[in-house]
Amino acid sequence: MGIIIKGNLFYIQSKEMSMIIENREGDLLLRHIGGKIANYHGSNAILEKDHAFSGNPTPDNRTFSYDTQRQIFGVHGFGDFRCPSLKIQHDNNELTQFKLKDSHILHGVVEATGLPSPHSTESAETLVFVLEDEFAKLRLTLYYTAYADCTSISTFAKISNLSDKAVVINRALSTMLDVPASNYDVITLQGAYAREKTVRRQKVEQGIFSIASNRGASGHAQTPAMILCDGTATEEAGQALALQLLYSGNFQAFVQKNQLNEVRLGIGINDDNFAWQLAAGDNFETPVALMTYSAKGLTHLSQESQLFVQNHIMPKQFAHVERPILINNWEATYFDFKKEKLLDLADEASKLGIELFVLDDGWFGNRFDDNRALGDWVVNEEKLGGPLSDLIDKVHAKGLKFGLWFEPEMISVDSDLYRAHPDWAIQAEGRAHTYSRNQLVLNLANPDVVAYIKSAIDKILTENAIDYVKWDYNRNITNIGNGDSALATKMQSHVYMLGLYDLVSYLTEKHSNILFESCSGGGGRNDLGMMRYFPQVWASDNTDAISRLPIQYGSSYLYPIISMGSHVSASPNHQMGRTTPIETRGNVAMMGNLGYELDLTSLPESDKEVIAAQVAHYKDIRQVVQFGKHYRLINPEQGANEAAVQFVYEGKTVVTYVRTLSTIETIETTLKLKGLEEVATYRLQETGQVFSGAELMYAGLTVTLPQGDYLSQQYYFVKQ
Repeated sequence: MGIIIKGNLFYIQSKEMSMIIENREGDLLLRHIGGKIANYHGSNAILEKDHAFSGNPTPDNRTFSYDTQRQIFGVHGFGDFRCPSLKIQHDNNELTQFKLKDSHILHGVVEATGLPSPHSTESAETLVFVLEDEFAKLRLTLYYTAYADCTSISTFAKISNLSDKAVVINRALSTMLDVPASNYDVITLQGAYAREKTVRRQKVEQGIFSIASNRGASGHAQTPAMILCDGTATEEAGQALALQLLYSGNFQAFVQKNQLNEVRLGIGINDDNFAWQLAAGDNFETPVALMTYSAKGLTHLSQESQLFVQNHIMPKQFAHVERPILINNWEATYFDFKKEKLLDLADEASKLGIELFVLDDGWFGNRFDDNRALGDWVVNEEKLGGPLSDLIDKVHAKGLKFGLWFEPEMISVDSDLYRAHPDWAIQAEGRAHTYSRNQLVLNLANPDVVAYIKSAIDKILTENAIDYVKWDYNRNITNIGNGDSALATKMQSHVYMLGLYDLVSYLTEKHSNILFESCSGGGGRNDLGMMRYFPQVWASDNTDAISRLPIQYGSSYLYPIISMGSHVSASPNHQMGRTTPIETRGNVAMMGNLGYELDLTSLPESDKEVIAAQVAHYKDIRQVVQFGKHYRLINPEQGANEAAVQFVYEGKTVVTYVRTLSTIETIETTLKLKGLEEVATYRLQETGQVFSGAELMYAGLTVTLPQGDYLSQQYYFVKQ
C-alpha cells in the first residue's frame, strides 16, 4: 500500500488501484493505471515498433517515439502530436523536454499552495518526481498521493523557472494519462441552468472530445470531471476511471483517440483567458486533480468517489455530521418581508419539527429588489425591525438554528460600494459594462477587494450567532480587462480564483462552527473546489420534484449525497408550473438533505400534517441517506418514466421509487435491491412485513401505485 519503488518502476498504490510509472532514461512512461498490480513485467513491449511518421528523439532508435509511448505529461514540439499538457513560452518557442532528475517519497499529502487540496492523513503517501529541461532552465515537479482507505490518487504539478528571465505558461494541465486502445465510452455531466448535471454518455472515436468552461466559474453547463469506461460498462460491471478537478474557475477536460487508437485524457485550467508570466525564480502550481478507479462498474466508482470526497475533501468537522432540516424564506416571501412575517414562518417551522431557519436575499443595505445594494453588507434594521441579533435571538428561542444568505463576490452599480470604488468591478477600461441580473462581479484579483469582503462578512458573522451561511454567486464573468497589460489580464481569471480561495479559507477557518452552503444560481459552481470549504451545495434552483430526478441522479455520480441540498417547494412549482403531490415532493427531497422552500403560514392544515410526518420520518432515516451507500436502481435518463434509488447503512435500507406519468396495461415494476445480507431478514417498517435479503435482491420488491401522474413510494427496511 502507498508508494513502492522497484528498480526503474514506481508503484502508486491506493486501496484497489495501481498507477505504475517507468523511468526510461529520464522519460516517465505510464505502464498501467487501473486495478491493483503487485508485480509488473513489462507487457507494453508492443509499443517498441517503428510507426509511420513518428518522431524519434535519437537517430539510432526508430522504435521509440513520444507519439506512441504512454505518458503522464505531454509536452509540445518533440514528436508527440497529441494534445500536450504543457506549453511554456521561453526564448522564441514553446519547446520543452523534461528529464527525471530526482524522486522521493513524502508522508501524508502535499498541498498545492493557495488552492484546495485533500486533507492530510496518516494513511497517505506522496511520490514526488523532479524533472528538468536544462536547455530552457525549467523544472517540473509532479506530486502523486496514494490513499490507503480510498481507491483514488490525487495529483498536481509545479513549474519552476530556474532561468534569469521571465517565461510565459500558456498551458498547464493538472494531469494527463495515456491508456491502451480499447472500446471506450466517455461520460460527462453537462446541462444548463435549472437542469444541471445531465449525464451524457458517448462512444470515444478518433479525434478530440472536450468539455470546458470560460465563464469564470465551472458553470451550470459543464462539470470539471470526465469518466472513461468500457463501452460495455454498466452500473454493476466493467472498468471505469474518473478524472476530477479541485477547481471552481475556467477549466478544460478532453479525451483524444489518436491514429493508433490509443486514448489520452487530460484535465486542468482552460487555455482560454489564461496565461501566466513566471518570473525568474518563481513557481506556478496547478489545481489538484483526482483519479478514481473501479473494476466493478459505475455504482462502485460513484461510491469510491463519494467516499473520498467525504473523507478527504469536505471540511472534517462537517463531513460525518447530520445536516439540519431547513426552511428557506425565499420562495415564501422573495424580497417582500418584515420581521413579523419571518417570525411567523419560523414559528410554523418550529411546530413542524424543522431545525434551521434561513433568511435569504433582501436583509441588507437598500436591497428591495435584485437591482441594487450588492456589496453593502450592512444590516437594514428598518426592514428587519431592529438589529439582526434580535431576529436571531427570537429564532433561536423557537428552537431553530439561524442561517443567512450572502452574495459576497458581486456588486451593484446602485450601491454605496460601487460609488466609492467603481474600479473594484471586473471591467475593461473605456468599455460599457455587461450586466447579468443587473449586477457586476467584484475583482477578487485585487487584494484590496478581498480584504474588504473578509472584513465585511467577518464582522456580521462575529457579531451575530449565525449557524449556517448560504454563499451565492449569481452571474458569470465578462469584460475581463483589469490588468495593466494584455498578459496581466490573461492572468486575472486565475488570480481571481486564488483570491476567492483565500477569502473562503479565511472565513471558514475563523468561523469553523458555521455550516456553509455553496450556491451559484443553483448548481453553477457545484465542484470539488468549492466543496473543500463548503460541505453543502444547492444543487439547482429548479425545485420541481420531477425535474430534480435527473439533476440528483447526475450529482450522485461523483459527489456524496450529504453534500446535496434538496427542498420541498410550492405547488404549482415556481419554475416549472407543475402540480405535484406533496408526498412525491417530500420523497424526492428526502433523496438528499431535506429542506423546505415555501410559505408554511399559508398551507392548509392537511399539508402541514404531511410535512410534520415527513420531517419526523426523515429524522429516522437521515443517517441512512446521508451516510449510507448509494445505489441507482432505475436511472431517470432522457425519456425515462420512472426512477429509483436505494441507500444502505448499518442494517437499514431506504428505497424510493418515482413514476412520472401514469401508464395502463403494463406490469408493475419490480425493484431488485442491492448491498443487503442474503441470509439476514429485513422488516418493512411501514407494514411489518419481513423479507430475506436474498428475496429482496434476487426476487425483488414489486411496486404498486394507483393511477395518476407524479406518484411515488418510499420503503424503509430494518435488519432484524
